Amino acid sequence: MSAFFVTGTDTDAGKTLVTSGLLALARRHDLTTLGLKPVAAGCEAAALGDGTTALRNTDALALQAQSRPAMSYQAINPFAFAPAIAPHLAARRAGVALSLEDLLQQIRPQLALGRDLTLIEGAGGWRVPLNDTQDLSALAGDLGMPVILVVGLRLGTISHARLTAEAIAADGQRLAAWVGNLLAPAFAADEGLYRDNLVTLSATLPAPCLGVVPRLTAAGPEALAEAAAYHLELPDVD
Repeated sequence: MSAFFVTGTDTDAGKTLVTSGLLALARRHDLTTLGLKPVAAGCEAAALGDGTTALRNTDALALQAQSRPAMSYQAINPFAFAPAIAPHLAARRAGVALSLEDLLQQIRPQLALGRDLTLIEGAGGWRVPLNDTQDLSALAGDLGMPVILVVGLRLGTISHARLTAEAIAADGQRLAAWVGNLLAPAFAADEGLYRDNLVTLSATLPAPCLGVVPRLTAAGPEALAEAAAYHLELPDVD
């Protein structure tokens, strides 16, 4: 089994797109997969089959769709909150005190399933708090997981990526790989700028690149994951 913690240079860097794309790629290789989103904010009420409603997050649903064998939503996303704000603030508004111990209690049974590839997607960037004293990224350390960094390719991306890589190393974690995700139209329009940024990132980030996902137009999260998979390579999977 191989497991990685997926973080990003910022909110909306493309963590879910890359995570679901890597899971889709693993499924093409007939590997078992599991995508986890332990904490998600920005959830909406959804009707369940028994007539009740529950909070659901589109990112977590995308990971659930790429997890094989299938998993329950609760297993994928045990902590879901409605406000689209930082997770610790969303939890506080809901009257919930989050802790690493709570998350580990939910995650460890899923890891024990021993899927060929398990990806745990964080929230926002590396330094997003879980509570007043703990960061969500500390999960990577507690679980002994190497990190995959999703780099949102736009103005400022080089500094954001390098600072994140430095923070990962400062926390004693290993950056296993990074993935570029093209966000800025200016980068897509200027091939020289796009190429030069990638050259600089490849030269300065201390890990290999698993690919660069272009701006995609596929409709729906499953189609986006399948499209992204064509531009990615799998990390080393035992």
